[in-house]
Amino acid sequence: MGSSSNWLVVLVVLSICVVDAYRPGDIVPMSKMGQYHNSRTVWHDMIGKHCPIFAVNREVLIPIPKPTGYTNSDAYKISFQVGREKFLVPWLYLINRKSSEVPMIHLHLTYSGLDLLGVTAKLLDMPHHYVEIHPDIKTQFWDPQHWPKHVLVRYTWEEQSEIDVASGFYVLFGSGLLMSFVLSIYILQSSREKISRFVMETVADSSMPAGGVAKVE
Repeated sequence: MGSSSNWLVVLVVLSICVVDAYRPGDIVPMSKMGQYHNSRTVWHDMIGKHCPIFAVNREVLIPIPKPTGYTNSDAYKISFQVGREKFLVPWLYLINRKSSEVPMIHLHLTYSGLDLLGVTAKLLDMPHHYVEIHPDIKTQFWDPQHWPKHVLVRYTWEEQSEIDVASGFYVLFGSGLLMSFVLSIYILQSSREKISRFVMETVADSSMPAGGVAKVE
């Protein structure tokens, strides 16, 4: 009975690990939140075609709905939660951000094996060649009456080695240093024994009589 229970626990743990792991090509769930003035939306789950694809670099256009009470007099900002781990992306200013260029969001995701490690984000100007190919995006973005607006999101992925090279170097260096220390102590101890034996033999030789044989009475 106990053995069966242990196997059941192991199977449950393995199942949880499999569920939490990503595979290349999997959709990484993402949600977004917007804020305008003091009004903030709740987290809204994004549909799959707008989300990152695990270990796949790509670009998507995401729609930005009109904020409640929007008057074009204040900045509109957006935040994201990425993955089942819910990595939080800080606020990004999209509208009225003191730039005449159409914004683009760059999300850089790092992973190791089948695990998502983290996300960084920055707001950039949309490349001019993209605006030239899709001029309606720029026109609609700056039109205060046109909603929803669309923002280009670029997802890039970086794989990090499962072996930490820096940590491995420090461990190797520390092990070498420890071995050197132990070896030095061993050599010093061995030398002291040899020196002590040499001194004792020298003293014994110097205490013998001139004839070379000590007289015992």
